[in-house]
Amino acid sequence: MALYMQAAEILEKAEAKQGALKTLVYDSKFPHIKQLFALVCETQKFSAILEEIIESTKLLKQTKLGINLAKVLVYDLLIGRGLKCGGSWKTMMLKHRARMQAVLARMKVKQKVSRNQDLLPHSAQKLVGDQLPRYVRVNTLKTTVEDAVDYLKRDGFCYLGQATRLQDLSLKRKDFVRDILLPELLVFPPKTEFHEHFLYKAGHIILQDKASCLPAYLLNPPPGSHLIDACAAPGNKTSHLAALMDNKGKLFAFDLDPKRLATMSTLLLRAGVTCQQLAHQDFLKVDPDCPQFKDVEYILLDPSCSGSGMVCLRDDASPSDQQKVQARLASLASFQLLCLNHGLKFPRLKRLVYSTCSIHSQENEEVVTACLQQNPDFRLVPLLAQWPERGLEPLTQCLRASTTKTRTHGFFVALLEKHTGNKRPEPALQISELEAIPLSPNTGEKRPAASDEKESDASEEEMEKMTTTTTTKEQEDEEKVTPTPAMKKRKRNKNNKKKKAAAGAAATVE
Repeated sequence: MALYMQAAEILEKAEAKQGALKTLVYDSKFPHIKQLFALVCETQKFSAILEEIIESTKLLKQTKLGINLAKVLVYDLLIGRGLKCGGSWKTMMLKHRARMQAVLARMKVKQKVSRNQDLLPHSAQKLVGDQLPRYVRVNTLKTTVEDAVDYLKRDGFCYLGQATRLQDLSLKRKDFVRDILLPELLVFPPKTEFHEHFLYKAGHIILQDKASCLPAYLLNPPPGSHLIDACAAPGNKTSHLAALMDNKGKLFAFDLDPKRLATMSTLLLRAGVTCQQLAHQDFLKVDPDCPQFKDVEYILLDPSCSGSGMVCLRDDASPSDQQKVQARLASLASFQLLCLNHGLKFPRLKRLVYSTCSIHSQENEEVVTACLQQNPDFRLVPLLAQWPERGLEPLTQCLRASTTKTRTHGFFVALLEKHTGNKRPEPALQISELEAIPLSPNTGEKRPAASDEKESDASEEEMEKMTTTTTTKEQEDEEKVTPTPAMKKRKRNKNNKKKKAAAGAAATVE
């Protein structure tokens, strides 16, 4: 029974976004890891079908089981290779087997299929033969990409250089490449095992999906920054932020779940993060005007979501469950908007990145649209023009990710920037000004921009106007003075000289 209890606990943690299934399985230290991992993955894959069977037979009411424990038991009883337990648990499940088998049979007749596998949604069926690559982020707080690559090559892996197109991520055996976009990300064939590898155990590499790396990469806080990771656990994004900051600055990380925070503390310790300040606190109750956060300029907000983008958490609900799904999405979207609006209240905030591992527009574009309407001082920053999947119209500045177009889990990212006046938002991670402006061939100095030349010309014109205005004013002041006899005499002599000079010039011309 220990197998089923452990599997149920891992499913609960996965639903609470405490980590990826495989990481949770290996962290459990269960003696039969492969058996546990297979049970958890298959139960998750058939989750919607199992829930329908359990609900139709009122199994929870009659057995007093928790939903996740019921799922793993029903999976092995009806779809797997049979229950691997004895005693009262087995007796109880066998008592209800006939009714549950009848429900499963009716589901097959209704959908006109003969195999259990055919009951799965098309997206789940496709993923069986279309596995995602294994993404590995090099932790630059402890090593360099070059050193990690050298170590892996000595360990028997074959390095093929940097990928240049999406097709290069289709790898076999021991091959690996450097990612097309993210400089610290290495890509391996699906299911490549690293949980027992030295680099993983030493914190030199972190197993993190490419899409999950985007929020920190796009926020790109400079060393010395003060920033907030609002819903931080389990900590992969937090460690990524710390690496980008080179452990310099202050990284405030909040989470409500004490177990998730404890897991996060362990991860950050292994990753060598030292700039963090962890807090077991609700982000919505953090006071933006508190002196402690007066210098916060960047926020990463990855709030609780449906998890519908995660391959192992697909929520392809049956038509009868759509009403429940929509109600849950509405509740999540309301919470996400509260978090987003709260994050924008920090007085010195420059940029906030908002992300979810959801595919639903209710949690993504609709939340961002509502936020922008309520916060006119903020606008979207255009992200990565070369990225193949954009946010839904009209929010094409945002990014989406999917198994088919980006070879990642489903994801959404938006970057909001505070603006003043008519200044346009700069694209995230654009080419530096030094690279963008050509150098003078002789001096090596930057050529002045057109706007600088106009300002210089304008300054010279203004000086001339000021001089002319001053001279005219002085002449007017002189004229206003009452002339004395001596002044009158000097003026007559001056006029006579002018007349003689003019007469002389006329005679010369003739």
